[in-house]
Amino acid sequence: QVQLVESGGGLVQPGGSLRLSCAASGIPVTYSRLAWYRQTPGKQRELVASISSGSTTNYVDSVKGRFIISRDNAKNTVYLQMNSLKPEDTAVYYCSLGVSNSYWGQGTQVTVSS
Repeated sequence: QVQLVESGGGLVQPGGSLRLSCAASGIPVTYSRLAWYRQTPGKQRELVASISSGSTTNYVDSVKGRFIISRDNAKNTVYLQMNSLKPEDTAVYYCSLGVSNSYWGQGTQVTVSS
């Protein structure tokens, strides 16, 4: 059974940082695309960042220069380092595995507020 478990969300002040983790089990991630998405109420889920099996990264324009996606295949884990956080980054963040997003985590809430 494939499972993705996110952690690291929480409440942070504007300008602060958080590091999200997504640990996969039941499948090796080595040859898979991994990605982070986010969603706010009433809006579609948005791709935030992705990383290919060869570690090529892609970011939505709104987070470029602030967020960094990385992967540790030995730990079967993908990370999202979020810096200089803004209130508009508030959302539930989800990780996904596979080019077609075959698997999703349960999500972790990130709230940026003073």
